Amino acid sequence: MPVTHFRVRWPDGEEADCYSPSSVVTGFFTPGEAYALADFVARSREALGLASERVRAKYGYACSAAMDQLAQIEDRAGRFGDVPEAAVTVIGFR
Repeated sequence: MPVTHFRVRWPDGEEADCYSPSSVVTGFFTPGEAYALADFVARSREALGLASERVRAKYGYACSAAMDQLAQIEDRAGRFGDVPEAAVTVIGFR
């Protein structure tokens, strides 16, 4: 279960690194692709939830770091809720 980081560009142009305890996120995002804000948050919620459950299956407890990352994504996305056509670009994985 390799840790995977993914870099995103928010609607204001700021870039940020995001954390996942599993490479499962690579199935939810495509590098270079821009996602509507709500779609990006929904995909993040599903991907990080699944990644956390993979940790639970292997170690017996959920991954709090994945849930912290999701909270950061949701918080940041909330700043753009009133921006028409706001999109988040997934720059890539490492």
